[in-house]
Order: sequence, then structure tokens, then C-alpha cells
Amino acid sequence: MPLPDEFHELAARVRNWGRWGPDDELGTLNLIDAAARRRGAGCVRDGKAFSLALPLSEDGPQLGFVPGRTNPVHTMFQVNAPMSDDPDAQCWSDDAISMGVQACTHWDGLAHASYGGRIWNGYPADSVTSDGASRCGIHRVGTLVSRGVLLDVARLHDVDSLAGGYALTVDDLDGACERAQVTVEPGDVVLLRTGHIRHFLAGDKMAYATTAPGPSLATVEWFRSKDVAAVATDNLIFEAFPCEREDMFLPVHFLHLVDMGLTQGQNFDLEALADDCAGDGRWSFLLSASPEPIVNGVGAMVNPVAIK
Repeated sequence: MPLPDEFHELAARVRNWGRWGPDDELGTLNLIDAAARRRGAGCVRDGKAFSLALPLSEDGPQLGFVPGRTNPVHTMFQVNAPMSDDPDAQCWSDDAISMGVQACTHWDGLAHASYGGRIWNGYPADSVTSDGASRCGIHRVGTLVSRGVLLDVARLHDVDSLAGGYALTVDDLDGACERAQVTVEPGDVVLLRTGHIRHFLAGDKMAYATTAPGPSLATVEWFRSKDVAAVATDNLIFEAFPCEREDMFLPVHFLHLVDMGLTQGQNFDLEALADDCAGDGRWSFLLSASPEPIVNGVGAMVNPVAIK
């Protein structure tokens, strides 16, 4: 199905191709500079740290709808293996894990999506092959540390979790900023709390994996105007699903990743962090969220840590 004119018009308004040069492979992560990191470091007062990652286990968020996105399978291939025949010998234990990188808390890199035969910055889509992404591989991200800002849209609506399919509005984002008394600045990483991860934590994986509240077409220009460096949500799909329009499947993915060069995160557990922010009224923090540097990967696992 061809994308409608409205999509292409919006894409043209937010497109960042060439902004950081014709050879750029980082997109909006270029906005994270020393000033953004100092701004994040300045938010640290108490030294409290919050991991935002889901545990890696076979009880992960994927239900098999996308072939290959297998939940983590952990195996031991050495168990107390001795270095000699001595009964008191030193021993080693080693393990391995097999999984899809989207079966956990992760970043989707800029090579994750394409349309019109192009990925971020106009590189050809066939730069991604069975060997991986020769352009815009996730390993090029390196260090992702900046000021994080939590926008708690669920609390704004006074609910534990927004309904699946709810499309966030610009008023939602502005309202969450106003309630938090925070101004999103260039280079910030925005974390969107919808509360949807509560379904997964409560064991309702079907509700978690098949619906999602999240960013909408109406919010794309908001992220572009704020020069957000990266954005992550507390659900598996990232954007509002079921989709807002039948003629556009997951359009925010393509506008963010392909046109804006905006890295997306999914399955971030924001519950404990949100409770703490609500308790002390501070909704910004130092965020350390560097992806595993999978060479030529189109996404990577991450254990994000917010420090306040």
C-alpha cells in the first residue's frame, strides 16, 4: 500500500537528512554534547540509581508474532569444570544466551527501518544485508549518556496505564512538561511513561504485546522542534497500536528513524523511577543508556540507568 500524501508532507517537514553532513550515521544523537551531559550530571543530588531494564529470561515480552524475535534462552555450557584432575582443582562455570535483540529493553537503531528504498540520511536500504547494517549500525552509537527527562503521561491523566491504542497528543507532552516543571532541551533523552508495562509485570503478556499507547503522528513535529536526541517508551510496540490510520502501518517508526534520525527505545520499565520522581518532584536525571555495541546491528540490548 503506498503511503498517503499527508505522510510525505510530514516527512518533508521533519527530515534531518544532511543536517550533520552527507556521511552522518548517528542522526539526532549528534545533539548530545558536553553541555547536555553536564546538564544531566547537574541533576544528580542524592546518588539514587534506577535500572530501567526488564530481566533477561525466557519469560520475555515477545509472543512469537515476529519470527526470530525469540525471548532469551539461557544455557550453561560449563559447570564447575576443573582445570586438572586434582580433586581440589580450580573450576570455571560459563554460560551463553540466545535471543532476539527486541526481546528485552532495547534501542532500535537507524538501520532498523526503511521506506522508499532509503534508511536514515538517504542511504540505500540495501546497505542492510544478511551480514547486517553496513551503514548506521548500532555500534556507531558508542556512548549514550545525557540528561533524561521523564514525561509521565499516565499520571497526567490520573490513571495507572493509558489504554492500548491511545495516541499521545501534543497537549499530553506539553502537559507532562508543565506538570514536571521541566523544559525539554536539545540533546535530552525523553522517556515516555504510559504505564503499559504494568500489563507485562502483572503477567498479561497478550495485552502488552498486542496493543500500545504511544507517540502519534501529531507528536512527530514536537520531537523535531525540541531537538530530542532519543525517545523511549514503556511498551513493546513504541507507538500507538492499533494504528491511528488504516493506510499507515507504524508510521511514527519510519518518520523517526528514517527521516528524523531519532533513535527509539522500547520495553523501558519506568515504574520505580516514576514513583520516585513523583515523590521528590524532580523529573530529570543523568541517564546512562549506551547500547551493546553489536557490530552492524540494527538494534541492541541496553540496561538503562537513571541517576538522581
